[in-house]
Amino acid sequence: MDLRAIAMGLVFALIWSSAFSSARIIVADASPLFSLALRFLISGLIGVAIARAMGQSWRLTRNQWRATILFGICQNALYLGLNFYAMQTVEASVAAIIASTMPLLVALAGWLLLGERIRPLGIVGLLAGFVGVALIMGSRINAGVDLFGVLLCGIGALALTFATLAVRGATSGGNFMMVVGLQMLIGSAVLFLAAPVFESIHIHATLPFVLAFTYTTLFPGLLATFIWFLLLDRIGPIRAATFHFLNPVFGVTIAAILLGEKLGPLDAVGVLITTLGILAVQLSREPGQRSNAST
Repeated sequence: MDLRAIAMGLVFALIWSSAFSSARIIVADASPLFSLALRFLISGLIGVAIARAMGQSWRLTRNQWRATILFGICQNALYLGLNFYAMQTVEASVAAIIASTMPLLVALAGWLLLGERIRPLGIVGLLAGFVGVALIMGSRINAGVDLFGVLLCGIGALALTFATLAVRGATSGGNFMMVVGLQMLIGSAVLFLAAPVFESIHIHATLPFVLAFTYTTLFPGLLATFIWFLLLDRIGPIRAATFHFLNPVFGVTIAAILLGEKLGPLDAVGVLITTLGILAVQLSREPGQRSNAST
């Protein structure tokens, strides 16, 4: 994994992890699904406008459209929609921790369904990351976390796993920003339909809500998603997914700083184990990466 890919992954993980705290602020003053649909509508329109200004076309190939629709539904409507809904009762740090289990699910699906090989060190790293996440979650469950909210976050992680594997077809052709904008508009349409069914729609435009909504729309919404697409195209979904293991590191820390959520000893141990798991996964990829670069 080259330095540029590592830098992209770190920036993505930092911005993406911050979205859990900003989402927690948003759902305190607005109905989660409707506010997320509105965010995707704004982000999507901005993304498409930027893409057109860059000369990108919305005439995607059939495979690109299929993957873009799947990503819009699974990543935006299901993964983020379920997380937003869950964070009415679940802490931002808990949602970030559950999301970090996604790389293990991606690697497992790639191995079982797509025939992709994983080196032993990579398997150890992924398992270590899962153990670290389990340590953190154990303390939260003992503290009385809302299990229904945890279940929603878990289903969201499965949806994100599917979206990460399905997005390969959407990254070809170079229309990265256009794909970002279109998949957000697709997610927005689905959420606008779901919002009146599952919630009572309301928005209280407080200053924290306005600031959190603006930040989430521009940074996690547009910038982080654009970086994610570039990263998928550069190193593939299995390697890119390992950066989601940084979610406990950044997600728990940001939630502790911004929201005052508790950061205990088990959290610190879990973060350390997870970080070592990431390192093991990355080191296991280096030989293959070098050989690919030489061909």
